[in-house]
Amino acid sequence: MKSHRKSAAIIGALFLISNVTFLLGAFLFVEPVLTAPDYLTLSSANRNQVVLGALLEIVNGVAYIGIAVLVFSILRKRFESLALWYVCFRIIEFIMQILSDLSALSIVKLGEEFVKAGAPASSSFEIVGAFLLSQRYWAFQMVTFSLVLGAVVLYYMLYQTNLIPRFISVWGLIAAIAVISTALMDTFGISPGYLEFLGLLMLLNELFIGVWLIAKGFNSTEVAAVYTE
Repeated sequence: MKSHRKSAAIIGALFLISNVTFLLGAFLFVEPVLTAPDYLTLSSANRNQVVLGALLEIVNGVAYIGIAVLVFSILRKRFESLALWYVCFRIIEFIMQILSDLSALSIVKLGEEFVKAGAPASSSFEIVGAFLLSQRYWAFQMVTFSLVLGAVVLYYMLYQTNLIPRFISVWGLIAAIAVISTALMDTFGISPGYLEFLGLLMLLNELFIGVWLIAKGFNSTEVAAVYTE
């Protein structure tokens, strides 16, 4: 039982690390540069900022791979196929995250060449830059879809086993529906601003489950039940 208490604390810590590194990497370091009108010039001038942001996003990916592996080790006896699917969705999410980060890092290099060329007003640099931004956008959309599918599988398993209070699992499922709705509407060019705030449901849920697992761990009775089935 002590090992499961430790595993729960590690999973909780990884949830917190995952979200903090993503928020810092994407929204504090990378996106302010890439969403600016003069992103090519800014990416060159802020090379270290973008590189650091991309590395933090990769740390985020490593953290959720760790979550998936630990969850699989706990739930595989009861939900072997679903637990494996959860790992697969997280791996896909990580791959898409890497592709997204490679686009950002490529823009840094492109920006440096753009500045060396004298920042021409209209050039092939802008065409390549637009392509890389588009690639990052679609890779991030795939990150979102994989995240949601993985979340649905995870919270279904947690709801069935009652390893954590079921209101957290229900909250997670509702948040997953909110996020996938937002992503689908954005994919098809429908972007009502208020829907973006629905993503906060997932963020707050993952932060909450992280703190819960560190402080409370899994329901010890239910852990025993999972392992005796």
